[in-house]
Amino acid sequence: MDLGLAGKRFAVTGGTRGIGRAIVEGLLAEGAAVAFCARSPEAVEETQAALTGDGARAAGTAVDVADQAALAGWVADTAERFGGLDGVVANVSALAIAESPETWRTTFDVDLMGTVGLVDAALPHLLASGDGSIVTISSVSGREVDFAAGPYGTVKAALIHYTQGLAFKLAGQGVRANTVSPGNTYFPGGVWENVEQNNPELFASSLALNPTGRMATPQEVANAVVFLSSAAASFITGTNLVVDGALTRGVQF
Repeated sequence: MDLGLAGKRFAVTGGTRGIGRAIVEGLLAEGAAVAFCARSPEAVEETQAALTGDGARAAGTAVDVADQAALAGWVADTAERFGGLDGVVANVSALAIAESPETWRTTFDVDLMGTVGLVDAALPHLLASGDGSIVTISSVSGREVDFAAGPYGTVKAALIHYTQGLAFKLAGQGVRANTVSPGNTYFPGGVWENVEQNNPELFASSLALNPTGRMATPQEVANAVVFLSSAAASFITGTNLVVDGALTRGVQF
């Protein structure tokens, strides 16, 4: 299937590792130009070097998405560099599980307002594209109550609501908005590897919940994002695509 992404222009937050890195790689493999950001300049530089070795159009920038001015500036610079934008993927997360005033504020600023800031800055360019796409990354923790039911789960649920509102408002203006909700996703250096090493009981109980007997790979989640970002999904908007290997039990109507 031709996804129709060749020559399209994207901005992806949190693009140096895990799901975000796989999303960037997936879009590049389809011939898109991709700008990505992350907080660490070193990680951005390393990723940039790895991704552009074969001539792919990838541009990395160190940005803290909680800084709304810096985020808006990055989007503006990206649109100028690429001559516009056709899609954005709001992937970055503070991954704050513990409940404290600080983690609530950090999750709000990074996960929620980082997404809102990205969309607000990109929307004029997406409207001008005539075929704009917004994909937000939520979580199964935003769909049902689990061990991350505090700031992380609450804000991930808010992202689904926000995205479906965007879909309704923008449907007649040539911009689609969808959410991907991953289940537990394992990769080297990621959250679940850390849990496996430091809280083996939680890791074992979490793994046992999935009837597949394993966790997702970043590539499996990225495949859903790339599809929803493409012309092949031209009549899909306002959906929350769960990628969890049947981890969650609630029926999604």
